[in-house]
Amino acid sequence: MPERRLPVRPPLPLWAALLSAVLGGLALTTAFPALSWWPMVFVGIPLALLSLIGRRAGSAFLVGALFGAAFFLVNVLFTARYLGPVPWLALSIFEALLTGAAGITITLAYRWAPRLLPALRWRLAALPVLVAALWTMREQFLGSWPYGGFPWGRVGLTQVSGPLAPAASWVGVSGLSFLIVLLCAVVIELIRTRAFRRPLAVVPAVVLAALLLVAPLFPTTDAGSIRVGAVQGNGPAGYFDTRAAGDVLDAQLAASEALAGERLDLLLWPEGSVDADPSSPTVSAALDRVSESVGAPLLANVPGLARGGQLFNTSFLWQPGQPVTQTYDKRHPVPFGEYVPDRWLYEPLAPDLIGLLQRDYTPGTTPPVMDVAGTRVGLAICFDVIYDDVIWDAIDGGSEVFMFQTNNADFRGTDENLQQLAIARMRAIETGRAVVNISTVGTSQVIAPDGSEVDGLAADTAGAMVTTVPLRTGLTPAIVIGPWLQAVLGWGSLIALALIGTLVRLRRKKAAPEPEGPGAAEGE
Repeated sequence: MPERRLPVRPPLPLWAALLSAVLGGLALTTAFPALSWWPMVFVGIPLALLSLIGRRAGSAFLVGALFGAAFFLVNVLFTARYLGPVPWLALSIFEALLTGAAGITITLAYRWAPRLLPALRWRLAALPVLVAALWTMREQFLGSWPYGGFPWGRVGLTQVSGPLAPAASWVGVSGLSFLIVLLCAVVIELIRTRAFRRPLAVVPAVVLAALLLVAPLFPTTDAGSIRVGAVQGNGPAGYFDTRAAGDVLDAQLAASEALAGERLDLLLWPEGSVDADPSSPTVSAALDRVSESVGAPLLANVPGLARGGQLFNTSFLWQPGQPVTQTYDKRHPVPFGEYVPDRWLYEPLAPDLIGLLQRDYTPGTTPPVMDVAGTRVGLAICFDVIYDDVIWDAIDGGSEVFMFQTNNADFRGTDENLQQLAIARMRAIETGRAVVNISTVGTSQVIAPDGSEVDGLAADTAGAMVTTVPLRTGLTPAIVIGPWLQAVLGWGSLIALALIGTLVRLRRKKAAPEPEGPGAAEGE
């Protein structure tokens, strides 16, 4: 194929790029619950990429930040539910600024890669791969820094209700994000180079789209089943709910009465379900009674458990008349929710808000796995579910099923619970394991290994469900390659970009001076 060069001018003037970025961010957020319009990723992502092509570093940052602001201000609006606009604005603006910084890398990819590899075949292959990898790197960066990051709003998570979801069992959430952005980037180059007029040039995009659409769910191995009772007490579990100690426990006990006489293998309660000292005689007697009534151990959770001079958000397996020997401490406490990092820095800036958060939970180090009568149960507490390392460690520990405990009471009336539920469904697909996702106030669901709903409880209602939950063994490709794929897409994309930039500069030093390429219209 003959060589084609990028246009000298950006495809969009700056004013149009800013508008495109905002529209792209708003379009992308509609792909997430509650709307869940999954095809909108193929509108939002191209709008974002087009706005970055041909920009200078400063305008690329501005464009990327506006895209991030439009996305996060809507996507995490639930954070303003109780604490007001300050946490919502702070989180959204901070994530937007990081998105703007990451946008510069994509702009550089569009500038440098065609200069080093100008042939059309590379424009349709290497450039989109680099752009998609850098987009995925941005998702991973936001999901790991600072204070452990906030991996919310990843593109791959939008597809849980669409035909592309099974692909996550092969490549994981990050891999699915990469493939979706790759397809968008390839189509953009087909249009920019007008290569869509050549049937052979379109074949790779068609093949990629077909693979995403027809990828089957990777099968895991049947290992029997477990009979689980899951209870949503709908108690006053919110941070600002009016309550006395033990009120949430009482709500759980009341909702569990419907299960008395059932023969279960496990009784599951949500995060924060025991809001009193479980070692006290009164509470331990109550836990004994409810466990004995179903003939099964109780998997419950107590927030703020003091141990060794520290506080933990702890899940524990309760068996009548036996000491508690299996616990899991939440691995990723929520910054500014469950602890205040660098309190000395933030308290002078917002003393009233920071003053409300007096507790500081310590991150747990115990494996997120428990043994329930020979069944290995993987765990995640609330926002733990959005962190890949927790899920990977649970599978490494032999988990045959997942139990996710959460408390959505601080986000009543928002779509936070639906977004988190979508993540739980994607975890089922990604790992090939069934998931029981139980909330204090809803929405709760039992999820099959293919991500479909088996049973459920609506939000803001007290209730209990008894479900025969399938067990699975075996590893999906997503689990096997997950850490390696993230390393390649993350660090690998940055190394590749740096190498390409270095080679371009060396080549320019050897060549005669020539006019700048993309970005020249903005004064590069």
